[in-house]
Amino acid sequence: MASNQEGQLLAYFTAMENQGSIIVRDVPKLDLELYIANYKGRTRFDRLLLIGQSSVPLCVDALKAAVIEAKKGKDVQRYQDAWEYLRMASPNEPETEYDNAWVNMTTKTNKNLAHQLEAELKGYKNNLVKESIRIGHRELGEHLESTGNINGAADAYVKMRPDASTVSHVIDAGKHIIGVLLQKGDWTGVLANAKQIMPPNISAEEITREQPYQRMVTGLAYLGSEKYAEAAKCFLDAGDPIMCQQYNNVASSNDVAIYGGLLALVSMDRDELQHSVLDNNSFRNYLELEPQIRKAVSMFVNCRYSACLEILERSRSDYLLDIYLQKHVSKIFSLIRKKCIVQYLVPFSCVTLGSMSSVFAKRDEGLEAELISMIKAGELKARINTIDKVGYLLVMTSSEPRTAMQMKALETIKGYQREALDQIRRMSLAAADLEIRGSARKGAVGAGILPGLGEMLDDIGGEQNLGIEGTS
Repeated sequence: MASNQEGQLLAYFTAMENQGSIIVRDVPKLDLELYIANYKGRTRFDRLLLIGQSSVPLCVDALKAAVIEAKKGKDVQRYQDAWEYLRMASPNEPETEYDNAWVNMTTKTNKNLAHQLEAELKGYKNNLVKESIRIGHRELGEHLESTGNINGAADAYVKMRPDASTVSHVIDAGKHIIGVLLQKGDWTGVLANAKQIMPPNISAEEITREQPYQRMVTGLAYLGSEKYAEAAKCFLDAGDPIMCQQYNNVASSNDVAIYGGLLALVSMDRDELQHSVLDNNSFRNYLELEPQIRKAVSMFVNCRYSACLEILERSRSDYLLDIYLQKHVSKIFSLIRKKCIVQYLVPFSCVTLGSMSSVFAKRDEGLEAELISMIKAGELKARINTIDKVGYLLVMTSSEPRTAMQMKALETIKGYQREALDQIRRMSLAAADLEIRGSARKGAVGAGILPGLGEMLDDIGGEQNLGIEGTS
C-alpha cells in the first residue's frame, strides 16, 4: 500500500516537473496550519495550491486543505483544479470524491447573482446616481473576482474611478484594481496603480493607514520585475507591521520581513545593511517576526559570510514555497553567495583555494569552477595561479585604486602648474608696470592689456616654468 502511494506521488511530481513546477524535496520548517492562518482571501488558496504542487512532504495535506478552501468560496474552477491535483497525488483520500451537487449549485448561484448585479447596475446608470453606480461596479467586480473571472473584475473595478468623488473612493478603486493585477502577475500595471493609492490631497491619517499597503505592493511589483534594489527599499519602508498585517490578503508581515531582508542582502553593502536594516527602528519590528533574517544580515555585516549563507540555506525550502519569492530564490541566493565571496576577498592580495573551499565550498561540489565563472563574467577581479600545481592561489587584481591615485596626483600637479603660471604672469605684469588700474577691469587676466602684450606674456610663462612638465 505504501509503495503504491509512493509510486503515485512519484508520477504526480514527475507531471508537475514537466509542467514547469519547482519541486522541493526537503522538509520545510513551516507548519502548514500556522502558516496559512496568516492569510485571508484568495491568496490562501493560491498558497496552498503552490505548496501542493511543489512540496513533496506537504503535498497531500496542502491539496486537501486547498479543496476545502475552494469549497468555502464560489470559484468552481479552483475546486476542480485542486480536486484534480489531489486525485493524481493521492486518489484514496476522502476529498477526492467529486462534489457534483456543490459544483452545479454554485455555478447556478453565481450565474443568477451576476445577472442580478448587472440589472441593478443598469438601473443605477439610468438614474444617474454616481455613488450608486460606483458601488454597483464594485459589487459586480467583487462577485466576478470571487468566481474566478479576473478580467471581468478588472474591467468593473476600472469603471469605478470616474464615479469616485472622495479620496477614500479613489484609494478603494485602486486597491481593488491592484488586487486583480497581482493575481494576473501584471507588475507594470501594479506599479502604475500603486502611485494612485497615495494621491496629493491625502490626509496624514490616511497616509499612516495606506502607506504599508502601497509600499508592500510596490515592492512585490519590483520583485516580480527583478528590480531587487528598488524592492528592498520599499519593503524596508513598509511602516508598522501591525498595519501591514491588515493587508494579509496580499502578504503577511512575516513575508515583508523575509523579502526586505533577502533583497537588502542582494543590493546593499555592509554599511547600508547596518543603517537601513539593523538600525531601522520600524523594520526592526518586522525582523522580530523572522529572527533568522536578522541573524543572517548581522552575520554578513560582521564579515561572517559562511555563517550567513548557512542560515539562509536552512530556510531555502520555506522560501521556495512562497508564491512571490519562489521564482527568484535561486537567483537571489546566487547573488548573495557571489557577494559574500567578493567581500571575503577584499582584504587579501592572494588566497589559497583550500582556505576558500573551507568557507564556501558546497557539498560534493568544487569551488574552482564557480570562481572561474565569476572571473569570466567580470564579477570577480582575480586570477587563479595554476603554475605551481601545489595549493592553487587566487590572486586578486587590484590595479584600479593605484591607477585612480596616480591619475588624481597628475591632475593635482597640472592644476598646480596652471596656477603657478598665472601667478608668474601677474607678477611680471606688476613688475613691468603694465597693469591697467581702475573699475573698468573685467574678464580674464590680460583683458585691456596693450596690443601684442599677450604674446609676450606667453613667452614669459614658457621661459619661467617650474620644471614640473615631464616629471609625471
